[in-house]
Amino acid sequence: MRRYSLALLLAFLIAAPARPVEPFPSSFHTQEIKTNGTRLHVRIGGEGPAVIMLHGFGDTGDMWAPAAAVLMKHHTVVVPDLRGMGLSAHPDMGYTKKNQAADIAGVMDALKIEKADLVTHDIGNMVGYALAAQYPSRITKWVVIDAPLPGIGNWDEVKQSPLLWHFNFRGPDEERLVAGRERIYLDRFYDELSADPKKIDEATRRHYAALYARPHAMHDAFEQFGAFNEDAVDDKALLATGGKLAMPVLAVGAEKSFGSGEADTLRFVATNVTMGIVPGSGHWLMDENPKATTVLIVEFLSK
Repeated sequence: MRRYSLALLLAFLIAAPARPVEPFPSSFHTQEIKTNGTRLHVRIGGEGPAVIMLHGFGDTGDMWAPAAAVLMKHHTVVVPDLRGMGLSAHPDMGYTKKNQAADIAGVMDALKIEKADLVTHDIGNMVGYALAAQYPSRITKWVVIDAPLPGIGNWDEVKQSPLLWHFNFRGPDEERLVAGRERIYLDRFYDELSADPKKIDEATRRHYAALYARPHAMHDAFEQFGAFNEDAVDDKALLATGGKLAMPVLAVGAEKSFGSGEADTLRFVATNVTMGIVPGSGHWLMDENPKATTVLIVEFLSK
C-alpha cells in the first residue's frame, strides 16, 4: 500500500501542470483599445510618467511582467500586444512596422499620453524605431533590446545568418506544416537563440504555444516577417528625411546574442546611444536574466 501511494504521488507530481508564467501585478488592468483600424489588447498599471513596452515574436506583452512590476512604482506602464499577436485583433493587413507605429500612437492618444519612454525587444524594436522616427517629440527615451532594424547598418548581412531562416518562412504550405505543431516550432527559437534553453521553462513554452495556436496567430506572425522588405525601405526613408534620433537611447545586447552589435546598429539612427550588455543571456533576456535586464531598464529610465 505504501509503495502504491508513493507511485500515485510521483504520478501526480509528473502530471501536475507547470506553474503559470509570472503575472502582471493585480493592480494592472486591461483595455481593448481601437486604434488605426484595429484593436489592441493593452495592460496598464502604475502611476507617473508613461513607459510603453513592446514585445516581439515568440512572446506577447506578457514577457514584460517582471520589469513592469518594478517600473510601476514610478511610472504608468502601458504594455500592448502588437497587431495580430497575443490577444489583439487579427486584421488581414497592416503589418509594416511604420503602420504599427501608428497603432501605438493611437494607443497613446486613447490614453491621453502625450509623451512616453519606450522599451522594446525583437520585432518591437522595429515598431519602436518607426514610432520614434515618425513621432520624435512623443518619445523621451528609448531602451532597445537585442534585434536588428530592417534596412539599417549591416541588415543585409544579418538576414543571411542561418539562424534567421525563418525571416522567409511563410506561405500557405508553411502554415499547414506548423498548424497543430506550434509548440515544436517555437521550441526551435527558444532552444537555438538562448544561451541556456532550460531558462525558458515549461510554463513559458506552454503559455506562448497556446497563444500562437489561436486562430490566425501564426499566419499574422509570419506577416510580421513578410513585411521586412517594405520595412527596410521605410526605415531608410525615415532616416534620410528625419535624420538621426536625438532622444537618449540605451541599446541592450544579450552577451550570447547581439552583444555590442546592438549599440553599433543604433548609432546609425541615433546620436545619443549608451550600450548595455546582459550577461550570460541569449536572445530571450526577460526569461534568461530578467533581473539584470530590468536593472538596466530601470536605471536608464530613472536618469
